[in-house]
Amino acid sequence: MTTTNQSQNFTRRDVSKMIGTALTIPFTVGLSTREAIAAGTTTAALGAYLKIDALNNVTIAIGATEMGQGILTGLAQVVAEELKLNWSQVVAVQADASSLSSNPFANPLFRAQLTGGSTSMRGWYLPLRKAAAVARDMLLAAATQLYGGTWSLTTGGRVINTTTNATHNFSELAATAATLTPPDANSVTLTSSFQLIGRRVPRLDVPAKTNGSAMFGLDVRVPGMAYAAVLHCPTNGGTVASAPTSAVGATNVINLGNAVAFVANDTWSAMRAASANASQIRWTLPANLTSRDTAALSAAAKSLVASPNATTHVYENIGANQAQAVSGASFKIDSTYNLPFLAHACMEVLNCTVSVTSNSCEAWVPTQGQQFLIPTIAAVTGLAASAISVHTTFLGGGLGRKIETDFVIQAVKVSKAIGKPVKLTWSRTQDFQNDKYRPNAAIRVQLGCDNTGTMKGLVYRNVSPSINIQRNTAPGNNPEDTGAVAGATALPYDIQNRLIEYVPLPTDIPLGYWRSVGESYNTFAIESAVDEVARASGVNPLQLRRSALANDARALAVIDAVDQLSGYSTASLPAGTGKGLAFLKGFGSYIALVLHVTGTAAAIRVTRAFYALDCGQVINPDAVEAQLQGGLVHGLSAALWGQVTFVNGMAQVRNFDNYRLLRMAEMPVVKSTIIQSSASPGGVGETPVPVVAPALANAIANLTGTRLRNLPLYPGANMGEGGED
Repeated sequence: MTTTNQSQNFTRRDVSKMIGTALTIPFTVGLSTREAIAAGTTTAALGAYLKIDALNNVTIAIGATEMGQGILTGLAQVVAEELKLNWSQVVAVQADASSLSSNPFANPLFRAQLTGGSTSMRGWYLPLRKAAAVARDMLLAAATQLYGGTWSLTTGGRVINTTTNATHNFSELAATAATLTPPDANSVTLTSSFQLIGRRVPRLDVPAKTNGSAMFGLDVRVPGMAYAAVLHCPTNGGTVASAPTSAVGATNVINLGNAVAFVANDTWSAMRAASANASQIRWTLPANLTSRDTAALSAAAKSLVASPNATTHVYENIGANQAQAVSGASFKIDSTYNLPFLAHACMEVLNCTVSVTSNSCEAWVPTQGQQFLIPTIAAVTGLAASAISVHTTFLGGGLGRKIETDFVIQAVKVSKAIGKPVKLTWSRTQDFQNDKYRPNAAIRVQLGCDNTGTMKGLVYRNVSPSINIQRNTAPGNNPEDTGAVAGATALPYDIQNRLIEYVPLPTDIPLGYWRSVGESYNTFAIESAVDEVARASGVNPLQLRRSALANDARALAVIDAVDQLSGYSTASLPAGTGKGLAFLKGFGSYIALVLHVTGTAAAIRVTRAFYALDCGQVINPDAVEAQLQGGLVHGLSAALWGQVTFVNGMAQVRNFDNYRLLRMAEMPVVKSTIIQSSASPGGVGETPVPVVAPALANAIANLTGTRLRNLPLYPGANMGEGGED
C-alpha cells in the first residue's frame, strides 16, 4: 500500500486493524443506479476508512489508484474539509484490493474497485463527504458521552465545548467514537463553507516522489526474489509451440502458453537472456492473419463506412429524414475521417512482483483494476480469496492499460513455478508490441447547415472494432458501453435531424481502453465536421457553435470563456498563424480548446493553447491545470505522430524511436480558465484529450486551407534509433 504525506508504511493487516481499534468509518450507502450512487441518495458499498492515531493525524484509505492525476490529494481534501482538518494532519493511502463480495473500496459509479473513465472524483465526492460527516457526528457524540455538554467541530482535528470552550483532540475521542452506532449518512449535515475544497493545497504524493521514497511497481523489492522477463510471439496472437527448458544466462525458463519467461538474478540479465535465446522458441501462429493486418482492416472499414452491413447498430434516430435534411441544406459536407490504432505508451512498463507459496499469495501491482486481481490470482493458484493479498503501488502512468491482468497472471505463474518471489518486467518492445490497443476507426460524417449556420441534419457512421464484442461482454453482439459512439450521441448541439450509426469492424488485434476511449476518435470527427460546414457556409466556427449551443448555458459559458481567453473572435493573429477551435461535453464536464499553429501543412508547430473548462465543483485547481497540460501533451503526441500498424499480425512499433512523443522544446504556451461552478464534480483526467486533434486539424485548415482528415498528421515520424529496452 502506498503511503503519502508522512513516512509511515501500512500493510494490509494494518488497515484491517483500523477497524475496532481506532475510529474507522466503513461508509455504506445503498443505491439503485450509478447516478444515484454518485448523488449519494441511496446505498451501496463504498470504502473510506478513516484512522485517527495518537498524534491526531487522520489516515484516509482510498480505493482510487494514484497514477499521477492527483486523486489521493483530491479525495483527501474532500474528507479533510468536512472534518476541518489542518492539511498537515492528513495522510492518504491507496487501499489494497479487497476480497470482500461487497467491496468497501468500490468506485460507486462502477460498483467495482477500479480507476478509469474520469470517474474517481465523480463517484466518491459526495459519499466521502458524507462519510466524513458521519465521523464528525460520532466524534461529537463521543465527546458528549465522555465529558458531558454540547460540542461542535473546530479546526485542527479538535472539538470544542459550546459553553466552556474546552477542547479535545480527535485522538482522545476516537476509541469511544468507534463503539457508537453511526448515524444515517443521508441525515448528516454537510459543510456549506469550504476552506480546503477549491484551494491549491500541496499534493500529498509529491514529497515521496521527490525524495525517492515513493514505491512504484518497479521499485518493489522482496527478500530472496528472482527477476523475470518475457518474450511473446512476434505475430500477435501466437502461442508457444516449443521452448527450451534451460537457457544461457537464465536460472529458469517458464513456458507461459502465450509467452516464455526467462528468470535470472536481476532484470537486465533476464532481458538479455530472453533476447539471446529468442531463436530457440518455436511459435504456433494464428490461422487468420488478415484480421490482424492494418491494410486489410482499413480496406474493410472503407467499404463498410460507405455501405454498412447487417451488423449496423443505430444509436440515435431523431427527426424525419436525416439524409434528406443534409442533402437539402444550403451547405453540406460528406467527409470521412480515419484514425489509427494507438498504444498506451506508459512511462512505466508493465511489471508485477508476486510471492506464491503453497498456502498464500502476496502481490505488489501498479494497477488500475484491483477488482479483477484477487479472482484472477485465485484462478491461477487455486488459493482461496482470503489467502491472497494485493497491494497497490504508484503507477508510472496507467492510461487504461493497467486495468488489465495479463502481466499479473504471468508473474503469478512464474512465482508458482519457481517456488520463490519474482519481479516480472516487460521490456519496452514487449510492452509496445503486446498492448491492448485503442481501436482504429473510419468515420463518415454528412452534415448540412443553412446560410445562417444553423445545422439542419447529421448522418454519422462509425466503423471501428468493438472492445466488448471482442471480449464477449456484449450480449447479442451489441457493443454498448464500449465508447464506440461516445462523443457522437447526445450531442449538446441543436441538430433536429440526427442519425448515429455504429458498424463493428471484426479484428483479432487485442483491444483496450485508452485515455478518453471513444471520445478520442468521435470528437475528432464531429468537431472537424462542424468546422468544415462552418467554413463552407462562411460562418465563424465559434459563432456557429454558439448558435447551436444556445439551449445549454454551461456549454455557452465555456465557448465564451475560451473566446475571451484566446481572442478567437476578436484578436488579429500574426501573419503565418492559424487558429482552431474544438468543443466537448463529456465525462461530466464541458471543455473548449483553441490552438494556434504556425508553419505549413508539411511542418506544423503548435505555439499556443487556450483551454476553458467547466468541471463542476473544482477540488484542487492546481491538479486540474496539470491535467489540462498533460492532456494537451497526450493529445498532441497522438494527433501528430501516434499510430500502431500491423503487418500480418506483427506490430510495427517497437520503442519511442518510432512512437513519437512531444518533446519539451515543442510544448506550446498553455493558458487556461476554470469556470467556477456549483455543479457536482465532473471528470478532468480524460476530458482535455479528445479536443486536441480536431482543434489542431481546424487550425491547420485555417492556416493553410488544407483539410487533414487522417490521423496521425505525420505518420512514420521517428526520433532516431532506439534500443530493445
